[in-house]
Amino acid sequence: MLHIAPHRWFAALLGAATLTLLVPAAPVAAARDLPDFVRLYEENAPSVVSISVTQTVGRRGPRAQREDGTPPDREEMEEFFRRFFGPGGPGRDSPRPFRRQGGGSGFIISSDGYIVTNHHVVDEADEVTVRLTDKREFKAKVVGKDQRTDIAILKIDATGLRPVKIGDPSALKIGEWVAAIGQPLGFETTLTTGVVSAKARASRGGDRTGDLVPFIQHDAAVNPGNSGGPLFNSRGEVVAVNSMIATFSGGFQGISFAIPIDLAMDVVGQLRAGGTVRRGMLGVNIGPVSRDLAEAFGLQRSQGAMVSSVNKGSAAEKAGIRQGDIILRFNDRVVEDSSDLPRLVTSVRPGTPAKVQVWRDGKALDLSVTLDEWTETTPVAAASPRPSAGAAPASGTKIGALGLELRAPDERERTVSKVEKGGAVVADIADRAGPRSLMEGDIVTAVTIKGRTTTIDSPSQLAELIGKAGKGTTVAFRVKRPAPQAGQYVDLYATERLPD
Repeated sequence: MLHIAPHRWFAALLGAATLTLLVPAAPVAAARDLPDFVRLYEENAPSVVSISVTQTVGRRGPRAQREDGTPPDREEMEEFFRRFFGPGGPGRDSPRPFRRQGGGSGFIISSDGYIVTNHHVVDEADEVTVRLTDKREFKAKVVGKDQRTDIAILKIDATGLRPVKIGDPSALKIGEWVAAIGQPLGFETTLTTGVVSAKARASRGGDRTGDLVPFIQHDAAVNPGNSGGPLFNSRGEVVAVNSMIATFSGGFQGISFAIPIDLAMDVVGQLRAGGTVRRGMLGVNIGPVSRDLAEAFGLQRSQGAMVSSVNKGSAAEKAGIRQGDIILRFNDRVVEDSSDLPRLVTSVRPGTPAKVQVWRDGKALDLSVTLDEWTETTPVAAASPRPSAGAAPASGTKIGALGLELRAPDERERTVSKVEKGGAVVADIADRAGPRSLMEGDIVTAVTIKGRTTTIDSPSQLAELIGKAGKGTTVAFRVKRPAPQAGQYVDLYATERLPD
């Protein structure tokens, strides 16, 4: 048993009492820094609206899925069976169109009735109704909508409305408080709160916005019906438009995505002015810059967008951008990841001069470019079949360090890949070597070693360059790769590290 002298026991109690008196000070100070969500709600709820849409859906027979590839919902299936089979069985009711209802949220941006929401909320709607917090309802006109950013602008015949305050999403910091107001699951004017979880996220849900929208990820509860509603910062300014969630259940799971308000308002301005959105286009196919690629090209760190090919006659070609360049900056904004570049380029109007900084031959080079107009195009992702078993791998050149056997391209490969001269085909890869990136059928057209790029004239030249590279060196191979569909090759980079 531990014995404590009386005076020491008193001192211990005094110390505990002293600590007890000091502890409340920290929570009080922290509480002062919490946002005043009561005031935020009272000041901004009147600027948030509920949107109801009605769409006429015609049916001539059962559908296994909607036009977007998703399965029909329960309401659609019940309506189908009622219309086609009726309460007494098949054949009682003749098929006819029915009206389907849906909805979302929106927010007022001008006192004369302009309202922002999501494209997917009002897409293909026959009738749009806006309901204010004072219970007034208005028929709304869709002024314009843009699927690529999921933004739409509505107009109602009203005056004296209270518009939201527009904030600066670039000033948001991860961990900062945010609040969403909307009508999740039909519960109007609902407030939920959370923090910013990440910035500049590209969506991975296969939607059409992922390559153009740098989503703000947050964990304020968002559910169906919140779409198109505002996301506020702690000062009551709108910093984003809630658009989608990541979910396995169909409900909120802590990962919500919102469109930055500066991007949304730029789209809104164009829609109000002309009903369409015009975007700049550079004319390059790009890929990510891995750590190995950065090392091979002599970059200090992994950043930028690797130019795998340049479209003929494009703005990029006219500006002098080349295959193998790494784009580091666009209009003085750093390209941290390859996904940043499409967003930066399409934010600039076609015909507008822009500045591009590229990494070439171990140094940065500044170029000027005048952008073309962006159009919907199919990515170059198709290629000719892999060489058949009858393709002659004779007179192969071997690179023992990587377990590769090389040969010159045959006539058919040159025709389809458009490699008119030079190049080396990867004819075989030894299993024991296990290269990580190269594949059989790849046509190597150039290599970059320690920042220096060399065009490949023959398999023997490639073997010689690899032999001189030195142990542990990372080599970047520019290749033409056959893809699953016939007719084309894909331009890309593969990296291999020579064994020590």
